[in-house]
Amino acid sequence: MVIYQANAQDCNYSFSGKITDFHDNSLIVGASIQIINLNKFTTSNLEGEFVFNNLCEGKLTLEIKHVACETKRLVINLTKNTFKEISLEHHLEELKEVVVKTNTKTEVTSIEKSLKKEVISNFTDKSLGDALNTLSGVSSLNTGNSIVKPMIHGLHSSRLLIINNSVRMFDQEWGDEHAPNIDINSSDRIDVIKGANSLRYGSDAVGGLILIRPKKYAIKDSLFGITTTSINSNGFGGNVTSEIIKTFNSGYYTKLQANYKRFGDFKAPDYYLTNTGLENINASFRTGFNSYEKGFDAYYSFVNNKIGILRSSHIGNVNDLVEAINNKEPRIVEDFSYDINFPRQNIFHHLAKVEAFKRFKNLGKLSLQLDAQLNRRKEFDLRRGDLRDRPVIDLQLFTASIQPNLEINKFDNLKINTGFLVRYQNNDAIVNTGANTLIPDYNKYEVGTYAILDVDINETSEFSAGVRYDYSRIKARKWYVESDWTALNYDVLFPEFDTGIVDGLELLTRPEFTFNNFSTNLGYSKRFGEDYSFLFNYGLAQRMPNPSELFSGGLHHSAARIEIGFLTINKETANKFILSLEKNNENFGFSISPYYKQIDGFIQLIPTGIRTTIRGAFPVWEYNQVDARIFGVDIDINKKLASHFDYKGGLSLLQGDDLTNDNPLIHMPSANFSNSIMYSNNDFHQLKIGVNQKTVLQQNRFPDYNFTTLDPVTQQQVFVDISSTPPSYTLFGFSSSAVFYPFKKGSMEVGFNVDNLFNVSYRENLNRLRYFADDLGRNLNLKIKINY
Repeated sequence: MVIYQANAQDCNYSFSGKITDFHDNSLIVGASIQIINLNKFTTSNLEGEFVFNNLCEGKLTLEIKHVACETKRLVINLTKNTFKEISLEHHLEELKEVVVKTNTKTEVTSIEKSLKKEVISNFTDKSLGDALNTLSGVSSLNTGNSIVKPMIHGLHSSRLLIINNSVRMFDQEWGDEHAPNIDINSSDRIDVIKGANSLRYGSDAVGGLILIRPKKYAIKDSLFGITTTSINSNGFGGNVTSEIIKTFNSGYYTKLQANYKRFGDFKAPDYYLTNTGLENINASFRTGFNSYEKGFDAYYSFVNNKIGILRSSHIGNVNDLVEAINNKEPRIVEDFSYDINFPRQNIFHHLAKVEAFKRFKNLGKLSLQLDAQLNRRKEFDLRRGDLRDRPVIDLQLFTASIQPNLEINKFDNLKINTGFLVRYQNNDAIVNTGANTLIPDYNKYEVGTYAILDVDINETSEFSAGVRYDYSRIKARKWYVESDWTALNYDVLFPEFDTGIVDGLELLTRPEFTFNNFSTNLGYSKRFGEDYSFLFNYGLAQRMPNPSELFSGGLHHSAARIEIGFLTINKETANKFILSLEKNNENFGFSISPYYKQIDGFIQLIPTGIRTTIRGAFPVWEYNQVDARIFGVDIDINKKLASHFDYKGGLSLLQGDDLTNDNPLIHMPSANFSNSIMYSNNDFHQLKIGVNQKTVLQQNRFPDYNFTTLDPVTQQQVFVDISSTPPSYTLFGFSSSAVFYPFKKGSMEVGFNVDNLFNVSYRENLNRLRYFADDLGRNLNLKIKINY
């Protein structure tokens, strides 16, 4: 060991130490130790030890380095002879080479599919649901083309957990026409977990889990950014999104991102879809510190969505619905316009999060997350007079959570993940809307705890198991018509909710419910050779009814129907089984994933009749509970056809059954399959040219909820067919991109794409507006992405 001293002083203190690996306490030989303020150097010997002699009293600033280790800085206040053991993280590549990690699963035993940044960027001017629709087993429940709710194996809304930057989204997700308020341009990767590995995030993932992940940044001094501009022929609009990132050698980073989207009326093949324009303004800010031993991440995002609803879809009464179903074109077709008139939705969503972690030697990683969300939803209907500019629904939802988590990884083949959750939620139904509140005021309190065990059985096999318990309590304040309260037998079942306060014909009640939910999961994975793997997941999930299912009671204007919830609705219990056989190879790969779900007390919203109001006669949709099963299979294939040609294909088959009434379940996706061929040439501007096809077969299994009603004009009974499904359809698309280097630094990627290449007229069964208009026609898209 050699010590270089810059000068000689009459100082007699020494500073010595030992350099070890943070994970296993193994000795690190050849580490470089420098006292920066004294310009003294040494290295660790074969025992990992070092020593500096002849030091004076005072502060020492040390820098310790080693190959493939995270550089560490320490400040020591030297007042006597001092010894210190210093740990280095010997796996820094996990922090720096993040690109290599993008294929890493959320859990080793989880059955999941992922969208990487390069795929997400193709949907820069579209929605989360549009992007996820490219994955097998994932579909969407649409309201027109702008409101897209993701579905996994036929389940959506409160049965899907959407985790945005580690925060579970709460944005009035109970509504069929309430899409997630997420700007996918702020994400780096999206994981869809179809199996049961979701206990850390909640007990009620009956359908599955969607994880929206941010990027991890390398520890280096850098400044870079991306600006993407997208222009579309359909809607004569587009999108501009930009982000700039600053990283530092110290591990700190900052990111600022913003997005603006604007479209006018979209167009079906034969006519404009009047009042379907949209305007989105989104922004996010992120800052943090990135190291192995400790760090933090702070995030804030703002989403402002203004979405027009097809004018023809807002019916005055059920007779307008009959006319819409029988006509091939919407009853209102006007020239193109950028105006977003009534009916429309205005949504504001704020999300803030602070997360910090610290690793402890011989124990693991302790993290703490605090997050809060504020969602304001306004729905405007066609109204007259003083109420014209006043929303018919005005809801403000506030959610706050605290989530500590401890990951114990001190054992070689065992990892334990445990933590708890405390959450508070307040819904404020803004009064003075001039309409009855669909969802009442309520406060909701949640406490949950979980433990997850991951075991490496051997080099090729892993096993996971977990259990979770959640306590939930909801307290509401709701007015009921006294005659309805009695007719529903609530005066007998829930006398404790009656406050005795009566205003005219209405009775003030204060419903309170408590739910205890248990959930568990088991997972197993086995690898065969280099390419093959087999995975099995079992999950037990319980979901408490959401506020809509319990308390809805009135005209849902944006849905043009009366929705009725019941205080007697109880929780769902689901048993989920899923298998997957996978081959991961770029020359030829596949995954075959059959699944089966048995759901006791499945809550569904179904049409039950007609009710006449002062605005006319409207369909009545009521929540009820049945025992249900959903089963099917997802198949994905990839094949390298030649050196420059690649093929991908997917097939999804699903069946949903109402076991109680021996009926098909409502709103289940039909069989669909897709194929694509891509030509790529990395030697010529990274050129990519592709064609794709998707076929959706007609859904022939559906429940019969058709009804008859009186036509006030003809005074005759008319038949209303709301159950029959539209025919099959096939869509083709074209995509292309190339990369150029017109600047000294950075690059420019230009893409040209065509959706619905042959301008096919079609209607999607899972689009709520299929009664009123066709889906979108051909769209030409130009994208320019500049990296700098």
